[in-house]
Amino acid sequence: MGARGAPSRRRQAGRRLRYLPTGSFPFLLLLLLLCIQLGGGQKKKENLLAEKVEQLMEWSSRRSIFRMNGDKFRKFIKAPPRNYSMIVMFTALQPQRQCSVCRQANEEYQILANSWRYSSAFCNKLFFSMVDYDEGTDVFQQLNMNSAPTFMHFPPKGRPKRADTFDLQRIGFAAEQLAKWIADRTDVHIRVFRPPNYSGTIALALLVSLVGGLLYLRRNNLEFIYNKTGWAMVSLCIVFAMTSGQMWNHIRGPPYAHKNPHNGQVTGSRSCSGWF
Repeated sequence: MGARGAPSRRRQAGRRLRYLPTGSFPFLLLLLLLCIQLGGGQKKKENLLAEKVEQLMEWSSRRSIFRMNGDKFRKFIKAPPRNYSMIVMFTALQPQRQCSVCRQANEEYQILANSWRYSSAFCNKLFFSMVDYDEGTDVFQQLNMNSAPTFMHFPPKGRPKRADTFDLQRIGFAAEQLAKWIADRTDVHIRVFRPPNYSGTIALALLVSLVGGLLYLRRNNLEFIYNKTGWAMVSLCIVFAMTSGQMWNHIRGPPYAHKNPHNGQVTGSRSCSGWF
């Protein structure tokens, strides 16, 4: 029975193959090729993304902020795939631009980027870069940007929204304010570490040394200490210094510009513009 049943089953299978629709084979072949192509495209995207992240991590290991020209900007920031956030400062640091605010903002930006690079939470989800006008003029033109400095966040997916541009005119560019804005846009919290500033201590030490040296040289004649005119001049200098606008700025830390709530006009801006 087994030997007779085997040829019968083969004949039945042959009949079923003959009755299959002739158009199903090209369809199955096309479906197979499409699956192979999709799988190869996905693998290519993953390899490209891995290469981009590896390159960015290599740059970050050498410096916390890496400079970009037009080609690098389009490759690492504008072109997909991308699974990381990029903070970009658009600036003009060349001496001929005479943008003092750009240099001040760059110092705060450097403090923020160093705080992120040397923190325990550092990862490949956030990077800091810079585009100088003289190195990436085409980038400024592409973004219709005509002032500096400007801070922008480029998210992993999609285009930047309005909130992804830092409101420097209203808030200022302190590293702490930038860190708060980054936390709102990326959920990455950066604790700002400022390098110690010994200028005040050195200035106080020099002043004490100067006064001590003067008293030592005049140790035999200290009548000038009781000079009312001299003390009056010193008092006036202290009063003028404490009531000056610079002291008020130092204590209150106001923004660099204010927006009129009635007409929306921004006044007091310190950004550099007009030379783009």
